[in-house]
Amino acid sequence: MAECAATMQRWRDQWALVTGPSAGIGRELARQLAAGGAHLVLAARRRDRLDELAAEVRARHGVRAEVLPADLARPETPQAIFDFTRTKGIEIELLVNNAGFGLHGEFHKRPYARFAEMVQVNVTAVMHLTHLFLPQMIERRRGDILVVSSTAAFQAVPYIATYAATKAFELVWAEALAEEVAGYGVRVCALCPGSTSTEFQQIAGSPPNALRVPETAEKVARVGLRAMAAGKRVAISGGRNWVGVQAQRLLPRATVAKLAARLFRKEEE
Repeated sequence: MAECAATMQRWRDQWALVTGPSAGIGRELARQLAAGGAHLVLAARRRDRLDELAAEVRARHGVRAEVLPADLARPETPQAIFDFTRTKGIEIELLVNNAGFGLHGEFHKRPYARFAEMVQVNVTAVMHLTHLFLPQMIERRRGDILVVSSTAAFQAVPYIATYAATKAFELVWAEALAEEVAGYGVRVCALCPGSTSTEFQQIAGSPPNALRVPETAEKVARVGLRAMAAGKRVAISGGRNWVGVQAQRLLPRATVAKLAARLFRKEEE
């Protein structure tokens, strides 16, 4: 933890906005930022979990923490988050676009409204929040944006097709944006974890064989923040995940999709 806190010195006494910090990777990102002395704006749907996390980081690290219950499936929420920070006089130095969810199953058997929500949370809200906070960063000539993508971004993944597509968008968009804003002193990094021990699988309904030796959320968060602090544009968490990403590039895309389907296929109920 001491080593991680040292890495976070970049954001000491600065404000970080973390979306989706009520569990999993988002919660660990918030904890590690607080350990490094960053103040936090925490935005997620579950107020009780936000209050619990805010109380924890205040008591343990002496940082400030503001809580905003927010549902990013609602199109107006990014503007509400931005307005909240302006009303509080908070200048966001690090924007962590972490909130997101998946849905497992055959596309035609799942409700379309849920897919539309996924695109709103995983794609549109990420763009909207970034578009709101980026001009301030450009004006200051500094700022960081961390986008939590996935190793699913690197190939087509049957049975989580829409989720993988949203993560592919995040990855490619983050890489392109990083090049656009580099001259302004602003940095963008896409964090790409593989299977992680979080609530994600339960919510998405992923089959057990898709877990494949999951990493801890604490480790994934540490990899992402270290990469962001070092100015990297893409961070793949885990040696096996990195090898897997490189290996699949050597195979025909159709073959990769078939292999992915074997991992994620589940008998429909």
